[in-house]
Amino acid sequence: MSQVKILVADDSPTHLKLVSGPLTEAGYEVVTASDGEEALKKVESEKPAVAVLDVVMPKINGFKVCREIKSSPGMKHIKVILCTSKTQESDRFWGEKQGADIYMTKPFSEKELLAHIAALLGK
Repeated sequence: MSQVKILVADDSPTHLKLVSGPLTEAGYEVVTASDGEEALKKVESEKPAVAVLDVVMPKINGFKVCREIKSSPGMKHIKVILCTSKTQESDRFWGEKQGADIYMTKPFSEKELLAHIAALLGK
């Protein structure tokens, strides 16, 4: 059985490690992107089961990446977690309007991240 592929997109190398490290340790195949444009390209080429997106990224923000994924017939099945430092209720509302399956704020625990991924994958 092949590994479940997860895309992690964040412009901060530290946050990329904080998210991708626990996922790799849990046995997921992790693909990374450092901006929204790269994230969209990798979603199309890598076909991950889940995309974990930062909101504040260069080129294309996470809200737009999420909207592109969820409005594309070939990608809308991909589960999206917006993982951001934007903690306002209006940000959460906007993220959900873009189609995010889960809106998670930083800081977060590894346990919380892994629980969200497992829930989205039906495990």
